[in-house]
Amino acid sequence: MHPLIFIAAATSLGMLFALQEWIGSRFWNYHVDLSLLLEAWGAQYFLWGVLCWILWWTLRSRINTANLKTILIVFFPLSILTSVLEETIWVLLFPRLPMGRPPMPFWQRLSFHLDAELIDSLVLFWCAFFLFRGLGYYQRYREKERIASQLQSQLVQAQMRALRMQLNPHFLFNTMNGISSLMRIDVAAADLMLEQLSRLLRITLHRGESQFIPLSDEMEFIEMYLAMQDRRFAGRVLQQTTIDPHVHDAIVPTMILQPIVENAYAHGLSRLSADGVLSIDASSEGSFLRLSVTNTGLGLRAAQSTSGNGVGLVNVQDRLRMHYGNDHTFSMSELEGNLVQVVITLPLRFSERPTEQTTGYGA
Repeated sequence: MHPLIFIAAATSLGMLFALQEWIGSRFWNYHVDLSLLLEAWGAQYFLWGVLCWILWWTLRSRINTANLKTILIVFFPLSILTSVLEETIWVLLFPRLPMGRPPMPFWQRLSFHLDAELIDSLVLFWCAFFLFRGLGYYQRYREKERIASQLQSQLVQAQMRALRMQLNPHFLFNTMNGISSLMRIDVAAADLMLEQLSRLLRITLHRGESQFIPLSDEMEFIEMYLAMQDRRFAGRVLQQTTIDPHVHDAIVPTMILQPIVENAYAHGLSRLSADGVLSIDASSEGSFLRLSVTNTGLGLRAAQSTSGNGVGLVNVQDRLRMHYGNDHTFSMSELEGNLVQVVITLPLRFSERPTEQTTGYGA
């Protein structure tokens, strides 16, 4: 849609029509000056190229979003005005036309050409209109493809990062040591911890390429992770989970909470020797879903000064922006008592197939 390319293409089309008319006139033994035809047709389609590009440049968004009412109220009168304007300029440029008729004043020539070509001009306008509308649909389709490709890449990176951050060899080594120790004193607890580790791996690996999941599925993953962290920190952290039943089947991006919880442990709770608190809440606020993670620690400034900005949080913000544009919020703030809170709000949407069995939050 570069103006030079667009206008040159329109002018070339006019030249082809001029050549077609000249060949047709020769076939019927009419003698018409080829140079005059090239000038007339070329100028006419040059004008249309300029006018249509101005239309695209100034009204592109309205063309792409226009409904039937807008088309009738705005673009139909505009098509008539544009057609008359183009014919007026063209008649001024070619006072010798129409050929084979006695000289006529300007207004008479304009009336003559409007009677003969107004319908053709309207057809040209609406062809350009629907061409631009089609281009708009195509551009949006390509943009959605590009975003979907980026989201898929982000999702794979998030899954791999979850495995790398949570289930790295050191963490697995400590977990297996804990299971080995529990086998001698509490076989049931060791068996439960091993089962939770297995489920955590299975959930992470078997979600495939899903970009959105019900909140219940996300919380199932979080509960497995929290249960393992509870054993790892040996009761130093009080975990609280409050999920509004009405948002149980709300749709959320995959692994949207895990990086935040991981960040809370890595940069806050791990620095406490006792009395740590982690609270996860989900509720509805009008047409939005509110997710919050609150944890005790050394405060926001202390965590940032020693650790910087977490990569996981940056990933969460990037994916929220790609999924929802400006229709979401993400905030991190420090509350009284060295509490750090991350709050996300996003459009409240529900799964078409409700979850049959609820997750045992806090179990």
